Amino acid sequence: MEWMPYLAGAGIGVLSWFAFLISDKPLGCSTAYANTTGMIERFFRGKKTEDKEYYRKIKLGIDWQWMLVLGIAAGAFLTAIITGGFALEWVPSAFGNKFGYDPTLRWIVALLGGILMGLGARWAGGCTSGHGISGTLQLAISGWIAVVAFFISGIAVSMLLYGVI
Repeated sequence: MEWMPYLAGAGIGVLSWFAFLISDKPLGCSTAYANTTGMIERFFRGKKTEDKEYYRKIKLGIDWQWMLVLGIAAGAFLTAIITGGFALEWVPSAFGNKFGYDPTLRWIVALLGGILMGLGARWAGGCTSGHGISGTLQLAISGWIAVVAFFISGIAVSMLLYGVI
């Protein structure tokens, strides 16, 4: 079974409408990750965590954005199961063919990439869904600039990593 990208895009658009309608906030995910780290910190440090300026701005706790991230993971898993595409693969073939099949290297690269993406999302004040989907949906010039930058940097890094350049 193959998903139609146009149907998926329309679904994300409708989800964005509901996000604005229900919460008066744009669709976005990166705040949920910051919220999660704050909840983990609060578990160890207690109420002192909530005194931080950032956590006074975003209230710690499970909110709709946090549930959205959980839903993305659950939906991706269910889709992989339904379409027969689920497989435990420690090292994808594209990475393995270029850099070897050592899972430790793959995990280190993935972890560093995730950290850099998280820092970039916080630095930019939002992630690909916040700027790319919600920003362009609102016709914000910053959203369109962000999308162009996402594509250019993604293509450039892929070309560098996989030897096209």
